[in-house]
Amino acid sequence: MTTLDRCLYLMGLNLSHRQIAHELGLNEDDAQNMTRSLRQGVVEASITPPLAGTVEIDEVYLVAGHKGQSDLVKKNLGLAADDV
Repeated sequence: MTTLDRCLYLMGLNLSHRQIAHELGLNEDDAQNMTRSLRQGVVEASITPPLAGTVEIDEVYLVAGHKGQSDLVKKNLGLAADDV
């Protein structure tokens, strides 16, 4: 297994550059450059499928609220006090 293969495997494990450098016996700058190069190669090799016809896109906004200030949440949502 080559160093690039091992690096790609470690990237798949979501390891940091520091951890990858340690595992491969490289310095952190070299590991960062290697992972950047591999990511760029994956992006360049990927093909974006063309969209055709009707495409549905959903968008959701979640409001966690303001602790102890429910009137602010109602105001931000544009709700009357009676709506909630």
